[in-house]
Amino acid sequence: MPLERNSPCKVNFLLNILGKRADGFHELETVMHPIALFDTLSFERKNGSAVELTCSEPSLPIDSTNLVHRAATAFLNAAQIRGGVRIHLEKRIPVAAGLGGGSSNAAQTLLGLGELFGNPLPPGELSRIGASLGSDVPFFLQSGPALATGRGESIASLPPLAALRGAFVLLVFPGFGISTAWAYQQLARFPAVLNGERGRAQKLVSLLQGAELSAAAPAFYNALETPALSKYPILSLYQEFMCENGALVSRMSGSGSATFGILPNEAFVRQLEERFRSKFGDACWTTVASLGALDPSPSRWSGASPRL
Repeated sequence: MPLERNSPCKVNFLLNILGKRADGFHELETVMHPIALFDTLSFERKNGSAVELTCSEPSLPIDSTNLVHRAATAFLNAAQIRGGVRIHLEKRIPVAAGLGGGSSNAAQTLLGLGELFGNPLPPGELSRIGASLGSDVPFFLQSGPALATGRGESIASLPPLAALRGAFVLLVFPGFGISTAWAYQQLARFPAVLNGERGRAQKLVSLLQGAELSAAAPAFYNALETPALSKYPILSLYQEFMCENGALVSRMSGSGSATFGILPNEAFVRQLEERFRSKFGDACWTTVASLGALDPSPSRWSGASPRL
């Protein structure tokens, strides 16, 4: 009987680049918030020592280049487990969208296999493995908003943010992705963006801990918008349309290309979605999701077999 876990995505309310590090990564500060839009992962023990991965999205690899496969292999090796595991990934989060779907899948793989095998590794070891897989993975090992520093792997969890109480988000994916590597490489063309002002993240957090989202809206920021919107001006049009039609703030998430708009309640954001689709047609993928707290126990045992 397989174990299932929901795998959420995230948006970056702020992504501030503080320069390039000696190790080749970029020093940054970012404020991330989980979004109630989920992939689903199914885990089941199997005979043998191999990791067997299947996926509903045929364009994704299912070998050792997939983050889920790498996370499972790293977990089994660290826990010295000789048995194998069968994993199925049901994808709903757009790929290469800046929403962290792959990192979330890797984190939920670590947590899911921990549950499947009786939690043989301490949380600190899971965090270490997660950071080795990708900068965003440690964020998804916890379930709330967070301020991340370093290359993004140093996580300070935050309590629920008062300014977001009751708020909903409209997510828009334009049908094309933006390479994270490309976005960071382009920063060399924009020195002011590459070497941002330190402290923006804490300022935004302080404003979001207040009661008014409108007061915090000007502090939302994404350094990677500078190269992305220059190459893909349609994303600027999305942001302008959202703000003209009720969004209190609209930004690109991560390295893009997903764009989000935040409104104070579900009814308003669904009206915005309808207007957006009337304006831009069906070429875009859109969804409405809550900014409320995620289920702290997003796993369940299922009697159904994972799709193979």
